[in-house]
Amino acid sequence: RGGAVGGSAAPGPALEMVPGAAGWCCLVLWLPACVAAHGLRIHDYLYFQVLSPGDIRYIFTATPAKDFGGIFHTRYEQIHLVPAEPSEACGELSNGFFIQDQIALVERGGCSFLSKTRVVQEHGGRAVIISDNAVDNDSFYVEMIQDSTQRTADIPALFLLGRDGYMIRRSLE
Repeated sequence: RGGAVGGSAAPGPALEMVPGAAGWCCLVLWLPACVAAHGLRIHDYLYFQVLSPGDIRYIFTATPAKDFGGIFHTRYEQIHLVPAEPSEACGELSNGFFIQDQIALVERGGCSFLSKTRVVQEHGGRAVIISDNAVDNDSFYVEMIQDSTQRTADIPALFLLGRDGYMIRRSLE
């Protein structure tokens, strides 16, 4: 299932008809004006609006990784949020082709936040949103920190509350 952002066409039918391809969310991701001017800090929030599907049309709040990943310095429009398969994204993604130039939705668990971010980066993703695996979490933001491997990641990483991640994934099933 695809949808439109600002009246633009969603991915073509060829993408929608691929066996096993999950539904996608269309979204707009933006920075508050003060963040755009001075940079994003760990306790700042970043907002993204899901435009379709309509049952989860909402403005969600997320927080950036503490000490790894790229910096959000632009507003993303006409971009899709693509759920990673498998959802924990600790290795090769079966839908990695669809992540290229999009934002991946990943679930916490199985490996480090940095490992997940690197997997999405290796598949050409522009950013990753990692949702908590505690689906009842509707208020506690986890500080995503680097693991002890000395690896780096260039794409931005955000943490999303478990309840929000669950609602998005459920809508796309």
